[in-house]
Amino acid sequence: MSEPSSAPPPRRAALAFIFITVLIDILAFGLIIPVLPHLIEHFLSGDVSRAAVWYGYFSTAFFAMQFFFTPVQGALSDWLGRRPVILLSNLGLGLDFVLMALVNTLPLLFIGRVISGITAASFSTANAYVADVTPPERRAASFGLLGMAFGIGFVVAPAIGGFLGEINLRLPFWAAVVLCLANFCYGLFVLPESLPREKRTPRFDWQHANPFGALALLRRYPQVLGLVGVLFLMALAHMVYPTTFVLYADYRFHWGPQMVGYTLALVGVLAAIVQGGLVKKIVAALGERRTLLFGLGCGTLGFALYAVAPTGYWFWAMMPIAALWGVAGPAAQAIMTHHVDPREQGRLQGAVASLSSIAGILAPTLFTRIFAAVTEAGLRDVWAGAAFLAAGAMVGAALFLAWYSVAHLPPAATVAAPPAESIVTSEVLASASDLDPPIDEDAARG
Repeated sequence: MSEPSSAPPPRRAALAFIFITVLIDILAFGLIIPVLPHLIEHFLSGDVSRAAVWYGYFSTAFFAMQFFFTPVQGALSDWLGRRPVILLSNLGLGLDFVLMALVNTLPLLFIGRVISGITAASFSTANAYVADVTPPERRAASFGLLGMAFGIGFVVAPAIGGFLGEINLRLPFWAAVVLCLANFCYGLFVLPESLPREKRTPRFDWQHANPFGALALLRRYPQVLGLVGVLFLMALAHMVYPTTFVLYADYRFHWGPQMVGYTLALVGVLAAIVQGGLVKKIVAALGERRTLLFGLGCGTLGFALYAVAPTGYWFWAMMPIAALWGVAGPAAQAIMTHHVDPREQGRLQGAVASLSSIAGILAPTLFTRIFAAVTEAGLRDVWAGAAFLAAGAMVGAALFLAWYSVAHLPPAATVAAPPAESIVTSEVLASASDLDPPIDEDAARG
């Protein structure tokens, strides 16, 4: 009887550790958001047009590296454990920021951004860590906590980065170095391992470490393919913010950097409230499946309202509705973890992150071309928000796909584990009897 009572505290502590790790990483990334375009512009002698083109290259390269290396980190974490992968990622990211703070040529800065894409691929490992330490019925709320870390990081960090950038364009990079190396030290001495040795894969498998092999992993779990498609559409729609929002706000509402900064801060606050506080309550009231549909419905409506908002104040008024979209991601992630073998959670998160990276590669061209067409035509009415209408259509498609997918999703307890040969060796099969099948809360409710 004493064993069950002693189990929850370590799980809560481990979740707190990974929350802090992700938060510090987000703070480090957020610091350089306001200054990286200006640093590129500085290297191009103030040519804004060329700087915009190069910034697009930087974004595409970053997400391309995420696509190729996130599955590698996911497979490594299934083999070696989550902790060493997260530690190496933090150390590599800190050293990369040192490079970016010191370089004096655009190609070297570009190389630094490429390395950032490689080392930043550990966010999928953090998601796998959450799946390791959280009971199935509480995973949606736990994924929401990671979303809250993103929200807090993007509220605080860009404002600090902008302030430091006014002093010196390189100063935010040095601040990011300090945060990443502090995160490495924190993890080295505090962060516990979440994946027991008996639940690890016996060796590193290149077949699943490459992005196409990682995606092929999903063929063994056809029951989650629809939800993977939902997450891809969500990631694609979300990219409308970083690719067009600043230009759109200036074109439609005549907002300057200060108003844009206030708006981004409000976005972060709302995201922290929704994912940190409301996900757990909404899932408790509706269940994971209905929460997913509710969140996607709010996202579809929110993007449509963004597009038709006649003034900036109307845009602000629509933000709480759009923010409720944030409950959909944690719910989808939680449902998927119930239907994938515990030994392959890292690979699952790697495959999902690879698809999100594909969205990051495609979206800059897609949304900026839509916005360019709007500005070239001089549209100022509802069609000025065509990029947000396109994002809303994507979330609407995700809503239909999610409805179809959850309607045909089998109970998690009836999903068979993959064959031993597909995992790697019979050594893994020997430990399969020690794994308790996860229980799908919604399926249990009927």
